[in-house]
Amino acid sequence: MDSGNLAWYLVAGAIVLFMTPGIAFFYGGMVKAKSVVSMMMMSFGAMGLVGVLWVLYGYNMGLMSPGEGNLIPGLLGNPFADIGLSAMASADDNGTLLAVFYGATFAIATTALVSGAIADRARFGPWMLFAGIWVTLVYFPVQGWVWGFDADGTPTGWIYALGDTLGFSTTTIDYAGGTAVHINAAAAALALALVLGKRIGFAKGAHQPHNVPLTLIGVAILIVGWFGFNGGAAATAGFDGLGRIILNTFVAAAAGILGWVLVERAKDGKATSIGAGSGAIAGLVAITPACYSLTPGWSILLGVIAGAVCAFAIELKYKLGFDDSLDVVALHGIGGLIGCWFLGFFATDTGLLFSGNFEQLIVQVIASTAVAIYSFGITWLIGTGIEKTIGFRVQNADELAGVDVAQHGEDGYVLA
Repeated sequence: MDSGNLAWYLVAGAIVLFMTPGIAFFYGGMVKAKSVVSMMMMSFGAMGLVGVLWVLYGYNMGLMSPGEGNLIPGLLGNPFADIGLSAMASADDNGTLLAVFYGATFAIATTALVSGAIADRARFGPWMLFAGIWVTLVYFPVQGWVWGFDADGTPTGWIYALGDTLGFSTTTIDYAGGTAVHINAAAAALALALVLGKRIGFAKGAHQPHNVPLTLIGVAILIVGWFGFNGGAAATAGFDGLGRIILNTFVAAAAGILGWVLVERAKDGKATSIGAGSGAIAGLVAITPACYSLTPGWSILLGVIAGAVCAFAIELKYKLGFDDSLDVVALHGIGGLIGCWFLGFFATDTGLLFSGNFEQLIVQVIASTAVAIYSFGITWLIGTGIEKTIGFRVQNADELAGVDVAQHGEDGYVLA
């Protein structure tokens, strides 16, 4: 990898890592003033723990190629193949080492996303225990299913190779994480929300953001970081498609804002800043799997659809009775599904519109559904196990007072 590729890979990884503090700000502004420290600490805790576990054994779990010491080809790499990556570091391959760093930032951000579903009511210690088990059993293998390939570029993860397995002329498209990141995190978020139960006083309009500017700062960081999130992997392919990826990412975010605020204006009579920020995130989530495989015009359509549909989807938790505090399911689950399935119709060359067949749609639906079911099921088991043993949810008194002091001994805002 030449110096230009290395430089972009480094920058992309750095701004994706910065997305985790962005998630902390985005989430932190939307919770109670006395829960902001707790909310942000779940993101920073994930950065510490998941980053270490990824280097110790997580990266190895995604290596599913023959000769990589895999445990189950296509399903599970060997976590003990090179513990701590000492052999890799000795080889001093800059490109490979940066790939490890870049992959770590995705693992961290995905875990941090899950925390939004259990805002205002989760204990920090059990959250850290959950995060360590969850990335080990869910994220580390799933990312290998989606992105695993051998030295020749042949897909080895079972999701990536699904089209070949079915004898299709195409295979699963997930350039930057519609399934591995967003649908995965949303399914886990739904499971945890069900395990921990509803917040005290859960009802529509009962829990309002305490600091809108803080949330918008988070949105701004996430928008910038997403260019590295979607475009970073192009460094490994000689910048193939980088301009298209960046433009599609930008325009989908812009269109997502329009889709969301138009729905808000029609429904409630007013367009809100939280809605505009959420619309940008919805558009970015949807374009994540599709950023390489669409033209800008289709990206605009995708962003508008994602923003509008996700604006409606946030009402589901009230109608169905689950307390996903910060709408992880609506934004990342619904948005991720829209982006993945949209490719089945409009992916350049292979979508139904261009190919005249349903092969791309079939693999997209199978892949996204399988990840959602697996993540939900394993997360429910992990969360239930923690709740039934050491307890995951805070005491009612701490929830009412705000969990910051009880869990961290700190207040987010101290007025002299």
